[in-house]
Order: sequence, then C-alpha cells, then structure tokens
Amino acid sequence: MAEQPKTPHQHKTNELYAATVRALSNNSHIHYRRNRLYQGNTPLPFFAAHLQSPIIESNISAKRGNIDAISLRLNHSDIELHQQLSPTEPTERLLFELLEQFRVETCIPPQLSGMKTNIQHNFSLWADQFHHTGLTGTRLGLLLYTVAQISRSRLMAQPVSAHTEDFIESTRAAIVPILGEALSGLRRCKNSQQDYAQYALELAKIVSDMIQAEMQNNPDDAENKTDQKTLNAFSLLLDFDSDESANIAAVVSGSSKIYQENHQYYQVYTTQYDREIEAATLVRDALLIEYREKLDKRIQHQGINIKNIAQQLAAILCTPQRNGWSFDEEEGHLDGRRLSQLISSPAERRLFCTEQYKPHSDSIVSFLIDCSGSMREHIENITIIIDIMVKALGMAGITSEVLGFTTNAWNGGKAYSDWLSTGRPAFPGRLNEACHLIFKDADTNWRRSRKNIAALLKADLFREGIDGEAIEWACNR
Repeated sequence: MAEQPKTPHQHKTNELYAATVRALSNNSHIHYRRNRLYQGNTPLPFFAAHLQSPIIESNISAKRGNIDAISLRLNHSDIELHQQLSPTEPTERLLFELLEQFRVETCIPPQLSGMKTNIQHNFSLWADQFHHTGLTGTRLGLLLYTVAQISRSRLMAQPVSAHTEDFIESTRAAIVPILGEALSGLRRCKNSQQDYAQYALELAKIVSDMIQAEMQNNPDDAENKTDQKTLNAFSLLLDFDSDESANIAAVVSGSSKIYQENHQYYQVYTTQYDREIEAATLVRDALLIEYREKLDKRIQHQGINIKNIAQQLAAILCTPQRNGWSFDEEEGHLDGRRLSQLISSPAERRLFCTEQYKPHSDSIVSFLIDCSGSMREHIENITIIIDIMVKALGMAGITSEVLGFTTNAWNGGKAYSDWLSTGRPAFPGRLNEACHLIFKDADTNWRRSRKNIAALLKADLFREGIDGEAIEWACNR
C-alpha cells in the first residue's frame, strides 16, 4: 500500500517521537523514515506483536507507550546476545522475542511514572484488539494470548487484563503448573539478560511443543485453518532477520560439463566484434517517434500517480541534508534582523528562522534489461515500467541509467565463424558477439532521453544474452 503524504503536524509528531527515542536510548542516529524508525540507514526490527498493531498509530497514549517500549529495548537489551541466543523455530522465536520485550519493559526508571502508564496502555490496547477480533476463539490463539498475559503479569507484578480474566481462567489453570518453574525463573532473573534467556527459551520450547502436538493430533480439524490467521496476527510469518533481501528469490546456478573440464575457467574466444552502442542509433528516427507515441498512450491509460512513486523513492534513496535557512517562521531561532519589526508591529509573530533540510541522493539507479529473444513478448510492459521509474527517479532528484544486453547476431556470428576457420580449437569459451546497449545514460535526464528509451520496443534488437558479462559491465559503469 502506498504511503499517504504526511501533514506538517504528522511530520512534526514523528520528529518528536524520534527525538524521544534518541533521548531515552542515548542513540543519536535514530530517526523516522516512511513511518518507521531507522538507525542510520538500517530499519530497526521489533517483532514483539504488541509493538506492531496498526491501531497504535491512531491512539496517542498507545503510540507513546510504543515509543517508550522501543527506547527501553534499545537501552536494556544486547542485540548481539539476543540474536545469538534466539531459536530458529518460528513459534519459539516469536515467544522469545515477546518475552525479551516484556523483560526490558520492567526496566522503567522510577522517576518516569508516565512511561509505565503509556507502556501498559499500549499492551492493553493490543490485547483487547486481539481478543475482540476473534483471534482468541481458536485453541492456538487462546494459548498464545494466555501465555502473553500471564508472562507479563508475573514480570510486571500486575493483574491480567480485567476484560479477559474470566475468559482465560481455564487455560491459565491448565498451563501454569507446566510453565510455573520457567515463569518463576523469568521473574527472578529479569535483571540479567543472559540468565533470563535460559528460562525464556525453556518456556518458548514448552509452548511450541504444545502447539505442535495440538496441530498434529488434529490435522484435519477445520479450526486449524483459522489458526493461520492467528499466526499472522502474532507475526509468526515475519522474517526475523534484519536483512530484508532474504526473501528475494535467487536463481540456482546450473552446471556445464565444458566449464568443469576447463577447470572452471570462463574465457572469451575473441572480443574483436563486441560493441557498446547507443540503442537509439540502431532505430530509425521516425520509428522511434512512433514507438514513443505508442508508449505514451499505454502509460496514459494506466493512470499511474508518478508523483506518488517519486515521493516513495525519495524516502528510500534520499537522505535529508541542510540547505540554508527558512525565514518568516512563527517558531525556531530568533532572527535578529527582524527585532525592529517586533517594536513597529507588536502583533507580528513571524520573527523566527529554521534550518532548512532538503532530500539529497548520492546514488545512481541502473536498470539492466535482458534483451534476449525470450524477453521479446514481455518488453512492452517492461518498457512502461522502466519509463515510469526513470521519470519518477528524475522527479525525486535521483540519477538513473537504462542499459541492455544482447548480441550482434544469432548463433555466434563472426566470432563463431572465426573459430570454425581456425580448426575448432578445444575450450574456446564464449563464441558470441556481445552487444551492450545504452538506452539512457546517467548524464541525460528523462525528458531528453524519453525518445531513446522507446528503442526498447524494437523487436529485432532481441537476440541472445551474455548475462554475467553484462552484469559486470553495468557494475563497472
């Protein structure tokens, strides 16, 4: 879902939230970006379920509790130790994350009584929402909810939620004797992350085994289908690793008998016929204009909000940098040049100036397009995407280039003919004429290169592709 543009009030509120986290955690690198907390350029991962409820954003007190809870986590939890001790089984990992968050929420400084109220309100709001949405109506949901309630109750020395106390009583009575020793250990060792983790792992393992046994004993139970919704709500399907690229599909490399016999050495028979060329020079100008008109009509029918895409790209790829001062403001630093106006016009309040920050990008986005024959049927849709992205990047002030790779001819061309004429020596390596295409270079903006991008629609450019060399070429640019 596209992020909605923030109002000045929302932006200022987020800045205050980030300042609160910086102050409480003593970490000067915390800031808000795209409605998420970052440390430098790295998003902060918090997987405890009660820190992620969407309803938090609309409740000021709960949001304060959320921010306070995150600050305590940064201040009182050793991230490296936590990652080292974390189990790999998803259910155990979820509970371990939840219990560690509960532990740090007991570390509230005595003088910050408001923090305790905010954190409790945040958890209560999440608990009530979880219950009222019907997720406690399944065995799994009720078990996880009860474990969360009694664990927090023991650690915080507070009663469980009054709204669901009677509802969870039978489940609590059944599991407390099983979890009693682990719960006591959590309370006793809450000031030591290392010792506390041993009991947290024990409790997580017991509960995970109970869940697995329940689902295995009733594999065809219709209620198990509802349990999937509960798992999603409890964030079990999150990628717990901070590397967000882990879920990207990767192609498994194949094997080549010739490559193996050549001692895994990649070689090129000849580079004499290889070329790097502006793609637009391979297409007649009149045909380019025709392609561009066709492309414009297709994009117009899509009804895409390119400005919104540009804002999102700027939020991801740009960092704010100081860019002078903004004058005539109603708050900020007092502008000494306007003091005389305070005397002549006492009602005037625009006597201040503020530091102005504008997004700045020092990156280049390169699009490398496979122009082999198999891509010919998809190229019209790809060209639409590329054109929109390049235009949006330009609006965001981000440099981009569009590259492609193919060959000059089918089945090797002149390089193959040369190999045949020399008696077919063994292990010749690559027998193709590589052709690297430039549809738009980094120094040309979208408006000047829009016609050249349309050269992607020229079907006879698509022949064969030398992928690895093309990637190396694009990276070296």
